Amino acid sequence: MAQREAMTIMEFMKRFGTEEACREYLYRIRWSEGFVCPKCGTMDKPYQIRCRNQYQCRHCNHQASVTAGTIMDKTRTALTKWFMAIYLMGQDKRGCSALKLMRELKIAYDTAWTMSHKIRKAMGERDSHYLLSGIVEMDDSFFGGAHAGSKRGRGTDKTPVIFILSLNQKGRPGYLRAQVVKRVDGETVKQVAKAHINPGCALRSDGLQAYHSLSASGYQHEPKVFDHKENPKHLKWIHVMISNAKAFIAGTYHGLSNVHLQAFLDEFCFRFNRRKWASQIFGRTLSACVLAGVFTRKQILMA
Repeated sequence: MAQREAMTIMEFMKRFGTEEACREYLYRIRWSEGFVCPKCGTMDKPYQIRCRNQYQCRHCNHQASVTAGTIMDKTRTALTKWFMAIYLMGQDKRGCSALKLMRELKIAYDTAWTMSHKIRKAMGERDSHYLLSGIVEMDDSFFGGAHAGSKRGRGTDKTPVIFILSLNQKGRPGYLRAQVVKRVDGETVKQVAKAHINPGCALRSDGLQAYHSLSASGYQHEPKVFDHKENPKHLKWIHVMISNAKAFIAGTYHGLSNVHLQAFLDEFCFRFNRRKWASQIFGRTLSACVLAGVFTRKQILMA
């Protein structure tokens, strides 16, 4: 992951108190090696149209703003508020609800809700570019409310989620993924592994039959029935991650709809995966928001 500038909250507030300061910083992140026209792809110094806060290509005359093509595309919300929302959502490991954004930024709840979901979308897209490697733990869990009288654990009507965690050479947690699925069966497990894990990795799981399909998919699979007394270290860290994810969802986002569960899990994983760069989290989250592309409120509601 690229290095980003370390920044405390005092430095953040000092640097990004104006729209102009935010635009200049966005420009440097988006076109760090020089302006590239979004339409014709020409790299050249643009004309600056200050009255409209846009840049015009010298070759095709296309005009673009620093927010065009990002999650902030066509926004009517001040960049200072966008920057603060990104800072708050990236910085606080407990998460930042739309209600908190509404109060802190003094904006409408619908605006805060839309902004928060766009930022989560950017977080999820950023992490999707990386595959896990080395030794990987894999397990499933269930989120949300169950219907009255339904089963507990596997067999429940809650929403199933497959968690994947890489371990470093010392056996400590590396990078985390969480994927909402319709069911936990052999085909689903194979698809999730292929999407998130490098081929040839050593995979550890419990004895569920669905995970046996991993051996035939090019992975070194090590299934073992979990027994807390006989092998307490087996899947230890992924169980910790699942517990933390449930506490995060229950503690900050009460009554969370399963429709948007994936987005909130993406947020949780994004922050966890950057825990070693906590002082750089604003720059890393902002970069994710710039690279993610346009994501509209309509797309959020249709998810």
